Amino acid sequence: MDQRRLRLGLVGIGKIVRDQHLAAIAQSGQFDLVATAAPEGHVEGAAAYSSIEAMLAHETLDAVSICTPPGVRAPIAIVALRAGLAVMVEKPPTATLSQAEHLARLAASGGQTLFSAWHSRETAPVDAVRAMLTDRRIEAIEVIWHEDVREWHPGQDWLLAAGGFGVFDPAINALSILTKVLPGHLAVQSAALGVPENRGAPIRADVMMHFDGSVPVRLDLNMRHAGTARWDIIIATDRGTIELGRGGHRWSVDGEVMPVEQGQEYPRLYRRFAELVDTGRSDFDIGPLMLVADAMMVGHTTREAAFHF
Repeated sequence: MDQRRLRLGLVGIGKIVRDQHLAAIAQSGQFDLVATAAPEGHVEGAAAYSSIEAMLAHETLDAVSICTPPGVRAPIAIVALRAGLAVMVEKPPTATLSQAEHLARLAASGGQTLFSAWHSRETAPVDAVRAMLTDRRIEAIEVIWHEDVREWHPGQDWLLAAGGFGVFDPAINALSILTKVLPGHLAVQSAALGVPENRGAPIRADVMMHFDGSVPVRLDLNMRHAGTARWDIIIATDRGTIELGRGGHRWSVDGEVMPVEQGQEYPRLYRRFAELVDTGRSDFDIGPLMLVADAMMVGHTTREAAFHF
């Protein structure tokens, strides 16, 4: 395998970049962070540019990692792919399904790597639950995704604007886990969406799905939650209850908590990205995005009290 370090450009320098991406890149041993592109901010040791166009005009790169708000990811990815670069895109990869389809076609036609970074899939508990469910009959699934948007997304007005995904921005993590661990098909049946009167995206949602045609799946999603955050998936099976807690970082079987290795999500993403680039392949799964789109399409919207950060 070619051990040459890949010259990486980072587009967007928001909270998730500083919380997760920078450390994972530094620890990877497979990437050199050469430059960043963002309207504001910089990263020590990397050249700073205001846009991807300016970055590409001055730097020679192998790959980019796109960590902007979802509404602008597709145009940035198009620029990068047309420049011949490998592209990793934070979740959700695009704001619309047609954008995702276009990116997939563009990458395939150019023979370039395109990677959708579903970080919540990259934990040891998710791997363990996926293996356990291969020989159990699933009877019901409940997802509880409650958090305080002021605590976890402070001042991020884009998230509650049209195209910002609202409560589905964090909850798509649950869908990314479900679409990895379940040995079958998920289909949206109905959705009740609560949208603040001064916002364009839901801050609350109650979604009903079926797994494999008949197994009930309920998602209780709330970003107006005032208490302790909950990111839990409870799966009832013919041989007991399996729970994935803390967004996939903890798991238990019939209440018995299992030992886990922590902190591997983003390092695993960058290892996977390097492997894809090295082998000239893509991994651009849009299954979680399709489920969000379905919920928004069939959902009944109600207006609720205005929300202010």
